[in-house]
Amino acid sequence: MTEIPVITVDGPSGTGKGTLCSRISRGLGWRLLDSGALYRILALLAQRENIPVTEVAKVAGLVAARRPEVQFISAEGDEPVTVILDGTDVGALIRLEDCGSAASSLAAHGTVREALLEWQRSFQRSPGLVADGRDMGTVVFPDAELKVFLTANPRERAKRRYKQLKEKGIYVSFDDLVESIAERDRRDTQRILSPLKPADGAVEIDTSGSGRDDVFGQVAEIIRKRFDLSAVHT
Repeated sequence: MTEIPVITVDGPSGTGKGTLCSRISRGLGWRLLDSGALYRILALLAQRENIPVTEVAKVAGLVAARRPEVQFISAEGDEPVTVILDGTDVGALIRLEDCGSAASSLAAHGTVREALLEWQRSFQRSPGLVADGRDMGTVVFPDAELKVFLTANPRERAKRRYKQLKEKGIYVSFDDLVESIAERDRRDTQRILSPLKPADGAVEIDTSGSGRDDVFGQVAEIIRKRFDLSAVHT
């Protein structure tokens, strides 16, 4: 085991990665990394500096130039993780649609992914790290002590997303949502840069039809045995 242990949880959107990682982080008292949020934060920084996302090299350079201080604070229940940038809560800002669209565009560029690599690895601090993403176990932390890969069929993930949107008063076509998720899966798994796939040695868990408590229980038991712990607090 490395001096500072890492648990990675990868998988497509809608599989419950965020909630699971937040609970694990809170239960172990370890640090948390939401890698997808870093791309959104970078998009926000570019927006504030009036740098178009098409100027990829300049945007990527913001990581080294600004050296932003980011902290992820795990949440209770279904509440979103609190995202602190340079001392300010920016969670609501980075979850806006324009920020998400810009982040998706930036993530397709190798220059940006390379710039974020060391930034992501800098979150590996004592006493340990729980990293949520799509290439945490394959690229960012290939030597992680435990790698988990969550899956769920597109219709199940669409149901979860549909419910979330409805609760926010946003109504969309369920069938369109299913197709959108399936299309994103195709893009993510077939892309050349860091394709979405289980890391070598990853524990794969299909969350279709499983409640969040069930999934957490499975992973908590694996952690307990892997790290020789008496329990992982909920």
